[in-house]
Amino acid sequence: MTVTSAPVARSSGLAVAAGIVAAAVVAVAVNALIAVIAHGFGASDEFQPLRFGAYAFLTVAGILIAAAGWAAIRRWTKRPSAVLRWLVPAVLVVSFVPDLALLGSDAQPGTSGFAVVALIVMHVNVAAVAVPVFRRVLPLPDRG
Repeated sequence: MTVTSAPVARSSGLAVAAGIVAAAVVAVAVNALIAVIAHGFGASDEFQPLRFGAYAFLTVAGILIAAAGWAAIRRWTKRPSAVLRWLVPAVLVVSFVPDLALLGSDAQPGTSGFAVVALIVMHVNVAAVAVPVFRRVLPLPDRG
């Protein structure tokens, strides 16, 4: 008896691109709301990472990098669901390190605990928006 792996479900390139663009738009919009709330609770206007240009660029870059990583894992690993099940949370937690490092440094004017918490919430938002979109437009195969 020969066992074959289920083929990877394929989405059209247009569907993948549209999903990634939609994820980026939604994540940037929610991050804008998070920034407004943070500023409303006293986060300094001097704090560069909470300025639209900074977080919008990094949000889009993060989604593009995550989509490329998701696609690579989907294609080249034997059990992509299992890999992503531990990799996504691990990468998310590691992404908090630069934010938390700001607390112990004076490299960013206007740094405060609340501003750093806002950045961490932004990271969680990006993951919460991107993962369901990736699951839809870059579905994972049922292997092994």
